[in-house]
Amino acid sequence: MHSSRWFILIAVMMAFTPVVVDMTILHIAIPSLAVALGASGNEVLWIIDIYPLVMAGLLVPMGTLADRIGYRRILLIGLGVFGAASIAAAFSTSAPMLIVARALLGIGSSMIMPCVLALIRQTFEDDAERATALGIWSVVSMAGAAIGPLVGGVLLEHFWWGSVFLVNVPIMLIVIPVVWRLVPSSSGNSQATWKPGQALILVAGLILTVYGVKSGFKTGLSVETAVTLFVGVGLLAWFSRIQISSENPMLDLSLLTKPAIAVGLMMAFVASGSLAGFELVLAQELQFVLDKTPLEAGVFMLPLVVAAAIGGPVGGQLANRYGLRAVASSSMAAAALALFAISLSDLVENAYIVAVLLVVLGFALGVGLLASSIAIMGSAPAEKAGAAGALESTGYELGGGLGITIFGVLVNSIYRSAFANPVAADGVSNSISEAMTAAREIGGSDGLEIAVAAKAAFAEAHGSVLVLVAAMIALLSALVFIALRNAPKAEAH
Repeated sequence: MHSSRWFILIAVMMAFTPVVVDMTILHIAIPSLAVALGASGNEVLWIIDIYPLVMAGLLVPMGTLADRIGYRRILLIGLGVFGAASIAAAFSTSAPMLIVARALLGIGSSMIMPCVLALIRQTFEDDAERATALGIWSVVSMAGAAIGPLVGGVLLEHFWWGSVFLVNVPIMLIVIPVVWRLVPSSSGNSQATWKPGQALILVAGLILTVYGVKSGFKTGLSVETAVTLFVGVGLLAWFSRIQISSENPMLDLSLLTKPAIAVGLMMAFVASGSLAGFELVLAQELQFVLDKTPLEAGVFMLPLVVAAAIGGPVGGQLANRYGLRAVASSSMAAAALALFAISLSDLVENAYIVAVLLVVLGFALGVGLLASSIAIMGSAPAEKAGAAGALESTGYELGGGLGITIFGVLVNSIYRSAFANPVAADGVSNSISEAMTAAREIGGSDGLEIAVAAKAAFAEAHGSVLVLVAAMIALLSALVFIALRNAPKAEAH
């Protein structure tokens, strides 16, 4: 039992916070940076997506590398990379440059995330204390998401869009010495398997597959798109085959034979994907369609993320009392109902009703996220804490990345079909960010027509996508309830 375990928890939470805040800050900043950099709809999605996709692909090898050479060392390196990448992102002069900087942020985060969960798993040996520590981790995670939009809104009221990245630098200057001082050094396990080549296969497969999906929705299934998609899926299949056939796989798939871990990963994937995708689309509608400032948009979204932060620790108690089956299925069902109700509501006329629905949605997803964390980390053996932490974080980040992709491509696809405007302008029907940029450049009555048409098309697309996603989550709720019919109740501590 570590005598300074609660100080260690403080240190790793300080390291974890900027990674979480950075995600939600960007959602608020997207409309501003899209216009400033002249980013296309696809470039906007890549600016957001490249971060979780790179992180998802590298979390497993970084987790096993941390198992091998020590969590403190990898955590400090990750914090340094994250700080340097934040500077590069803040001063990017083009969309491609920002995409590269975001990829570097993903590399830094992939080092930080598994170390945080692994250190919690190894530091807290008592099950009850570990559940408490994971509850604190969940609160910090959701609270970071809660203050992200507000911090981003305040910064964008007074500074340029790059300030949402530059704010990470002073935080790193504080966090790195604290981690160096409080987190104990360990020699690691020299027997842990580390295969970076397999990680490159996974990252390449994810990026090519997502690129193929996005291109297919935008331009149709061309030869280039089909080849890209085929290669991407092929790489992912190759990666899976390597893991299954290897005696010492990079990704220990035996962890997924535990029902609690498998279901927990599914919950993490869906909850994080729904939250990330919905936040992005909502932030765009609030600023592009309803003409709210970044700060006003952040305040509007506050009930969602605050309720998610509250749902975390409550989710731990519910999981202990009622078991994973009831918590998983009911939280997903509540999220589906909330999304469907929001799709039918007017964000202006029914603002108070929407605020209540955002609370329900955030609370349901927060409950699901913490229940998944307790299931995964509580069922993992101590010697595989890094691999389990990486697996859980992969579920979060891959879910977030694909959630953004699914929401993004569906919204853009429906937006293009719904867009109706007699004024000819290149790119205005591709995405609302391109349309609003063109409207500002053209100006006058023609520019106003483009803006009005773009807002109407995006509002229609937003509502339609929420209905589709709500239906998919409702189906998942039923599937989880059936799949866990023989699962025992979780023991109360």
